[in-house]
Amino acid sequence: MNARSAITAGIVGIVALSALGVALNSSDTTHENKLRIAYFPNIGHAVPIVGIEQGYFADKLGSDIEIETRVFDSGPQVIESLFSNSVDIAYVGPGPAINGHLNSENKNVKILAGAASGGASFIVHPNSDITSASDFAGKKIAAPQIGNTQDVSLRNYLSENGLQPKERGGSVTVYNIPNPDIYTLFVKGEVDGAWVAEPWATILETELDGKRLFFEEDLWPNKQFASVLVIGNTDYVKNNPEIVSNFLQSHHDTVQWINENPIETRNVFNAFLKSYLGQSLSDDIVDIALSNLQIIDDPLPNSIHSFAEQADSLGYLGRNGYDISEIFYHDSNSVEEELT
Repeated sequence: MNARSAITAGIVGIVALSALGVALNSSDTTHENKLRIAYFPNIGHAVPIVGIEQGYFADKLGSDIEIETRVFDSGPQVIESLFSNSVDIAYVGPGPAINGHLNSENKNVKILAGAASGGASFIVHPNSDITSASDFAGKKIAAPQIGNTQDVSLRNYLSENGLQPKERGGSVTVYNIPNPDIYTLFVKGEVDGAWVAEPWATILETELDGKRLFFEEDLWPNKQFASVLVIGNTDYVKNNPEIVSNFLQSHHDTVQWINENPIETRNVFNAFLKSYLGQSLSDDIVDIALSNLQIIDDPLPNSIHSFAEQADSLGYLGRNGYDISEIFYHDSNSVEEELT
């Protein structure tokens, strides 16, 4: 079994365990002196992976606070866990963050900080003739699940270039499937390209000879857009200001450490994959993927509002409009100092 196949199998197992965790813990409404953190097993989530694996979160929170981690593979699963009170803080993309905020009771899901900018690309299959946006017509394009960050970006890109997916009367076939399945379609030559996040973009490029048509950040002002955010259940945040304040400080410190120690970050990430999924990626893939990201704690608010506009134009935010004016958490207690 190659590294990619082992990682795919491991992710399937983690998804199953995560779903079980939601079922087992959905009635657990009391968790004093506990912080439950959700994140994904990919390089864009380097902050929680390093923060947990290196003990930085635990050191700042202290021995009195128990940290529980939940590893997921999709934003909707994380949001469901926040709704069911199985998770307190989570790392997700802007799509799940916005939908979680809009669909939660009393807007109880809010953004606490940023974690990464960029890290998504459009990769062309080596046998495809796509060289520009005009070549997308009549092609088969893959992106992860409907409404996720890359799906919104892809569909917005099509619209801006006068194209539409087939379900809207256009000529572009859009496959919304998990990243491992995108890899499989690439192997079979059944797609012309894919809009994917790291490390999948680099895997398609280096293992399957894909051509990186563009980095998504090149389409954004200042070449920055929030790709991973820290969100929280605001009831938990309000009831545990000291825990959350210390967590956010450890998050900030971990961001700094990652930016100062890219090689060590790669080693920690690969050790995490080996431990949790049974196999790691090559050092080259992780190094390239990490270099294609900006690890930051700024949530880049302007990009969140732009992303919401894009999602709304695609009909993803309902028919009655949307309001994300309160999506960023603010409070008069000590937590606010960590958020501003």
